[in-house]
Order: sequence, then structure tokens, then C-alpha cells
Amino acid sequence: MPRVFVSLGSNVDPGTNVRGAMRLLQREPGVRAVSTFYRTPALKRPADPPFFNGVIEVGDALGPLEAKKRLRQIEQALGRERTADRFAPRTVDLDLILYGDEVISSGELTLPHPDIVERPFVAIPLLELAPDLILPGSRKPLRSVVSSLAPYPMTPLDELTRQLRTEVAHGS
Repeated sequence: MPRVFVSLGSNVDPGTNVRGAMRLLQREPGVRAVSTFYRTPALKRPADPPFFNGVIEVGDALGPLEAKKRLRQIEQALGRERTADRFAPRTVDLDLILYGDEVISSGELTLPHPDIVERPFVAIPLLELAPDLILPGSRKPLRSVVSSLAPYPMTPLDELTRQLRTEVAHGS
């Protein structure tokens, strides 16, 4: 059974929107594990509000393309509007970052997601959930990817993380 991971971020009413995304993900494809969530500055946009970022492990019943489609549906349900400005503030950002050992590079989907090797706020939470992960296609240990990334300000959101994990454990 492949392990499937999704990065989850929000910088528009992030506490509410992260919880809303988790509830919708809990219905389908289902949430298996929740990393620590972090408050991080908006990338390349210091005037924008900070993000709440984390990684979750979800069920694998949908397949990669259907999973990506479901993530877009959840984004839309929470008011996400995609614009030409890919760094604009957003209610929720859900990216399929790993689907087992799948390596895909198409116009629709890239797996593993390139953010894993570029963004500490994706790689560090992923490492928490999969400490022995070897990135598909590169044979590179995730641990070495994390150690090679430049430092980035990340403040753990312990209370939010605890609440999310409690909701997942109770099927809320």
C-alpha cells in the first residue's frame, strides 16, 4: 500500500481554513497522520500574512491524478481562487507531494513534488512523518535533503497540531 503525502498551507484565516481542509480530507481520501504545523513567513512576499504549513498522510484509494483532482475540489470548497500570481495569499493550498514510489512528470502532475527539495516547510514536516524516506526517482534520503536546505523561519504551532491530531484520532 503506497504512502501518500499532501502539503497543506493557508495564510487567509489559516486556523479556520487548515481545520476545514482537514475535515474535508478526513472524509475522502482520509487522514492517516498529521505533522507538526508551523507558522512561516510568506515566501518572497514579506508584506503578506504568514502561512500555517504542515504535511499530512492521506489514504491511497484514489490514485495520483484523482487525488490531485480531489485536492483541487477541496481548495475550491474553501474559497481558493487560483490566479496568475502563484504566491498570492490563499485560503488553502493543497499539493500532492508523494504517492508511494510514483515518479511522474507531466503537465498535470509532478511527483515527487519539487517543493520537497526546495522548501523546508515541506521537507521538515514530511521528514517527521517519514524519517526513513528515500525520494523516488533520485534515491536520495529525505534526511540529507533536509540537512542541505537553507534555514527558514518556522515557528511550531503546538496547540493547532495537537487539535488537528485529536480531531483525526476521533474521526471528526
